[in-house]
Amino acid sequence: MKRLFTLALVSAACSFTSQAESLKPINVFDLEYASQVDISNDGKTTYFVRNRMDIKTDKKVGNIWSVDNTSGEMLPVTSGVHRDFAPVLSPKGDKLAFISTRDGSPQVYIKWLKTNAVAKLTNLTQSPGKVTWTPDGTGLVFSMFVPKASKTPVHVAGKPEGATWAKPAVFIDDVYYRVDGMGYLDQGFEHLFWISADGGNARQLTSGDYDHGGKVSFSRDGKTLYFSANRRENNALKPTNDEIYSLDMDSKEITAITTRLGPDRYPEVSPNGRYLAYLGHDDKQTNYENNLLYVMDLKSGETEAYGEELDRNFSRLKWAGNSNAVYLEYDTEGQTSLGVQKLKGKFSVVTKQIGSTSFGRPYSGGDFDVSDRGIVAITLADTQRPADIAVVDKGEVKRLTHLNDDALVDITLGNVEEIWVKSKFDGLDIQGWVVYPPEFDATKKYPMILEIHGGPVANYGPHFASELQLMAAKGYVVLYMNPRGSDSYGKKFAQTIHHNYPSNDFDDLMTGVDTMLAKGFIDKDKLFVTGGSGGGVLTAWTVGHTDRFAAAVVAKPVINWYSFVLTADAYPFFSDYWFPGKPWDHMEHYMKRSPISYVGNVKTPTMLLTGESDYRTPISETEQFYQALKLQGVESAMVRIPDASHGITARPSNLLTKVEYILWWFEKHQTKKEQ
Repeated sequence: MKRLFTLALVSAACSFTSQAESLKPINVFDLEYASQVDISNDGKTTYFVRNRMDIKTDKKVGNIWSVDNTSGEMLPVTSGVHRDFAPVLSPKGDKLAFISTRDGSPQVYIKWLKTNAVAKLTNLTQSPGKVTWTPDGTGLVFSMFVPKASKTPVHVAGKPEGATWAKPAVFIDDVYYRVDGMGYLDQGFEHLFWISADGGNARQLTSGDYDHGGKVSFSRDGKTLYFSANRRENNALKPTNDEIYSLDMDSKEITAITTRLGPDRYPEVSPNGRYLAYLGHDDKQTNYENNLLYVMDLKSGETEAYGEELDRNFSRLKWAGNSNAVYLEYDTEGQTSLGVQKLKGKFSVVTKQIGSTSFGRPYSGGDFDVSDRGIVAITLADTQRPADIAVVDKGEVKRLTHLNDDALVDITLGNVEEIWVKSKFDGLDIQGWVVYPPEFDATKKYPMILEIHGGPVANYGPHFASELQLMAAKGYVVLYMNPRGSDSYGKKFAQTIHHNYPSNDFDDLMTGVDTMLAKGFIDKDKLFVTGGSGGGVLTAWTVGHTDRFAAAVVAKPVINWYSFVLTADAYPFFSDYWFPGKPWDHMEHYMKRSPISYVGNVKTPTMLLTGESDYRTPISETEQFYQALKLQGVESAMVRIPDASHGITARPSNLLTKVEYILWWFEKHQTKKEQ
């Protein structure tokens, strides 16, 4: 019903306009989306972040708003051209803590909801992480990076007074020394801090050469804090071996609560204080494992696992107010859903309509929160609208906001259709979606773009995607799919690419292409392919295995797995979980799966596009393929995005730049086919 209502609303709105238009790149700055929901304990009010793209600063900005869960009345809680985010209500619901950049750097603020007074709580030299209230509401806990003195073992003597010498050398001996989106790292670690809700100086709770951050939870009496961290020896080389720890708030003594090999994360104490819930799985050094729900009885120490039979990955959890059940977020068949697991009972689905907060491409994901009364607040979205706010009460979904009706009322978006195909490799069921151009006419012939998701263990779904809608607005049919290796279809499906990527995921994608050609409205001479990250890998693999595409755009790819493992930021993880061993011990395996090994087969005109500050798939990967293509005499080009990391579209203008370059390259080679 939600989808029909949304489409009817769009249709009715358009009937009052003189002529609807297609989406244009500049329209992206008019769009908004909701995220980071926090519902009041009584279920009457939902707080959320209202995000938009500021055209003057070319940055994402956001403020906190509230919406009445009965009337739908919205009110601003904060305002300004900056980022207010991570809202969290106090235990009594009378104050709202949040993080804001309004003074230039992220700091913790509190708003008193009855008086509307706002106070800046911190003056930190580093950015604070997730904020959590103490149970009595008198304090807050947050994470923050604590620098250490840089290691400089060599000091060159003899510099004359007033002389100008080169900058000193930088000495590095850490395993992790640069991270995508952050650049080269300073020496130091993330630690937990406590601060009074009345302000003052923050007090450091944790110590040692370990990172502490993410979700934390207090015991009911506030005397014990639970958190997740990897405090083991050689933890940098075992990046997934997090445990749940308890911290005595008086003595600061830290004790490991879990001990198994594998990640244990997202701890949350039940409202009655008896149980500790968390998510995790046994480490089997595979490319993918489902997170299960674990519930520990804090009195007996006994732990029970839930979710094996569902065969889906739990990503977030929230206790029910009566402590008898746990709400769990998970993806299934490209759609983010919410279920509830009773401690003494079965798992049941609450809603399959959690809307994605992804903006550019149709990745799954979204936010939810649960009141003590069991009313659930969610982000709600579909293929025609970015995320809004809705509540779920007794199985009924009620949309509360319509953030983009004004921006999209005069714009006709491309309709999106779900398809299923059976892979020509082995008959495996593969899900996909097709975005049609506005005013689509099945009697005509259209060019088609195959757009491939990254990850590779990730998933696309029936979600709003500005990049794909912009492609459709230019007259392209856009096909996107979840080939084998995607998540949201169970562990076996995701593990088909374990030590086997790329491989038959290519066959899955080509089956989708053939299915679309059989419909009769796709021009077989105007097929195009693109994708970013893991999608860039598969795009480069595709042009090395077929010349059916008129042109390709390979975005932020891995071209050579050997060099990638030795230059990417998270190299201990990649070498241990994506491959059977170190590159020099398995060179044949690494090169067999590397697109560079098939560059001699490439005939397709290929453009590469990558951020110059990308440390996840370093731009050296792009340069290898570009130079190899030039040596092969293949028509090729390279687009470098200055200062951009792996998340190229973090700056709105870079999203537009990316799409415009892709469309320009495809239009250029579509025209060639016509000549």
